[in-house]
Amino acid sequence: MWWGLGALVLAVVLGATISGVFGFDATALDIWWNEVMGQVRSAFLVGFAYVLNFIGGGWVATFAIPLAIAAILLILRRWRAALFALLAFIVSAGIVQLLKHLFGRARPGEMLVLSDYGSFPSGHTANAATIAAVVCLLLPRVWTVLVGVAWVLAMGFSRTLLSVHWLSDTIGGALAGIATVLLLAALLLPWLHLRPKPAEPLAALD
Repeated sequence: MWWGLGALVLAVVLGATISGVFGFDATALDIWWNEVMGQVRSAFLVGFAYVLNFIGGGWVATFAIPLAIAAILLILRRWRAALFALLAFIVSAGIVQLLKHLFGRARPGEMLVLSDYGSFPSGHTANAATIAAVVCLLLPRVWTVLVGVAWVLAMGFSRTLLSVHWLSDTIGGALAGIATVLLLAALLLPWLHLRPKPAEPLAALD
């Protein structure tokens, strides 16, 4: 619970900071990183970023991936886990849209792909973080953590490479996605792990 609340608070504070709520300019790192991304673009990296743009957004990220994860869990007869995963995706998307409309940050110029309203936080990165956190929670293994971290970093990198997000947008998105899963886990894990009690043996007949 506390880790989830902390991640959510950090996301909100980051959004407020870069939006100038605290009265100072905190966008120097974002501007520098955006310039670096413009210098390192190559045909391969841009193509890779386009693939992640397709996978991490639209109908693929909104419907296909969540439903596929839920279907796999149902096949494994883990219906509670399937409901938990679907709820995490829905709540994460809601939090992202809430923060986007709360801060209304402008996106970088010269975007290579079209996107919706609000730059902070990155919805693609939030979705990637939600997927990674759900999988790591339900299947806690070293390899799932490593793959999850790599997936989130790759998604965040691709969003800044395409100049559709600032660096801090991707950090905020990752925090929002992780916060969602941790908070839901704190609330629902007792129910998620609930198992029926084994039947008590019949008393021996005298």
